[in-house]
Amino acid sequence: MPTITTDDNVEIFYKDWGSGQPVVFSHGWPLSSDDWDAQLMFFLNQGFRVVAHDRRGHGRSEQVAEGHDMDHYADDLAAVVKHLDLRDAVHVGHSTGGGEVVHYLARHGQDRAAKAVLISAVPPIMVKTESNPGGLPKEVFDGIQHEVATRRAAFFREFAEGPFYGYNRPGAEPKEGIIANWWRQGMAGGAKAHYDGVVAFSQTDFTADLEAVTLPVLVLHGEDDQVVPIADSAELSAKILPNGTLKTYPGFPHGMPTTNADVINADILEFIKG
Repeated sequence: MPTITTDDNVEIFYKDWGSGQPVVFSHGWPLSSDDWDAQLMFFLNQGFRVVAHDRRGHGRSEQVAEGHDMDHYADDLAAVVKHLDLRDAVHVGHSTGGGEVVHYLARHGQDRAAKAVLISAVPPIMVKTESNPGGLPKEVFDGIQHEVATRRAAFFREFAEGPFYGYNRPGAEPKEGIIANWWRQGMAGGAKAHYDGVVAFSQTDFTADLEAVTLPVLVLHGEDDQVVPIADSAELSAKILPNGTLKTYPGFPHGMPTTNADVINADILEFIKG
């Protein structure tokens, strides 16, 4: 398997297919680069070079005990970009991956990047604080950590069957293959990485990162996102970004890159070519 070893000696798995302008994908919690299948194949067939890695502790990357925070996530992404010598890249991040993308760009600079896309992304900050009164109570995330630590397999199945893809909504038609694939990806990763990752995606304040990213950023979000509510995420991020554009989708769920791949892919392609 293609891997790199980071400066702190962690093995990171990555995919690198095709040639042309690189489109680099950062996945959500607790998944892997496999969650981008519909995007990797679409953009590969459009003539792009597509790159995606498994976050440390996730998928096929090494299940280390430490380093499950946004600084390490951004540094690992930077290591992949440097190893592959990617330039003029379009960075696409879903959910936690959206935080990873903006933190990478702010922390490591934008010289190698052309544009970015944030999909159902966690910035600016998810948890409720005095300065973020619209956020979710910390108890919500404490509860997720408890589920991961005590009944991870069952919880992951319930999460995929319910709010992640909006399959808990009246009239929804759950797709067993999609649910099973989500569970498979989640269980391939390590419980410690998933436990610590809850803090990383919920308590990291990305406000300064968003302010620092000056390249064009497309912010895509489903209006029925039950995991990362739109009012305290995309709507705020688009206002903070110096060069951000917000596009929302009535009824679309958090996992819309899978459930609505045709729409999402077309909008990303238009943005890249625009």
